[in-house]
Amino acid sequence: MIYKEISVQVEGSANYARLQVYIQDTPHDGSLKIERRPLIIICPGGGYERTSYREGEPTALHFLSQGYHACVLRYSVAPIHFPTQVLEVGKAFQVLREHAEEWNVDMERIVVQGSSAGGHLAACYGTFWNQDFLLSPLKAKAEDMRPKGIMLSYPVITSDPAYAHMGSFKMLLGENYEAEAKKVSIEKQVTEAMPPCFMWHTMEDQTVPVENSLMLTAALRKERVPAELHIFPEGEHGLSLASPIVERASGAGVQAECAQWAALADAWLRRLFR
Repeated sequence: MIYKEISVQVEGSANYARLQVYIQDTPHDGSLKIERRPLIIICPGGGYERTSYREGEPTALHFLSQGYHACVLRYSVAPIHFPTQVLEVGKAFQVLREHAEEWNVDMERIVVQGSSAGGHLAACYGTFWNQDFLLSPLKAKAEDMRPKGIMLSYPVITSDPAYAHMGSFKMLLGENYEAEAKKVSIEKQVTEAMPPCFMWHTMEDQTVPVENSLMLTAALRKERVPAELHIFPEGEHGLSLASPIVERASGAGVQAECAQWAALADAWLRRLFR
């Protein structure tokens, strides 16, 4: 196992913006069939005020257990504003491409996962990966930046006040909220270029209403983008893996039926990576 922390700073980034990289050993001595591993980029939630531990390393360890490389993006948060965070995801792609040979990364099978506000960031990247405002500052080619898929856990999607987690949008946009809220309302920005999506949410989520995932699913269907959505009847916001390993000090954060999402995501990834 290789563990590294690598800067992903772009213009405007906070000095802590970094990629926590978990790279599995991949011997080429005939002991393994696999030669290059897919990689999951994980964007933890935190309302664009912080990045959660519970939605970071524990999620990475799950995907490592499935044979993938993983990395956790500690992206810039308020008072740093959009589009810096999306550029940092793009910078992560460039870091991975730079080290792809050394780390045996399959660059054709990179998936961006995110939870809550991190889900918004992952969905933003899935929407904007080929747009000039991302490619020009990074001096990148679109074909080098496209993710294979997007995985979203109880994501912030819409800026519609009826269903929005307003705190996330205010932290992301600051004084530009009125001018840019529609631009980062992802259900309004979906095109056929968005990669396949996996999503899960709960009906009881009082922080980010389930309508966020429903609205994105409808937008994806309209553009004929493959999508898989799982809605669980019970469960609070911010469950992460929903298993005892991410139980909060208060005893909250565990919902046995919701813990199934990881196995469902594993099955989706296997189909995606075929």
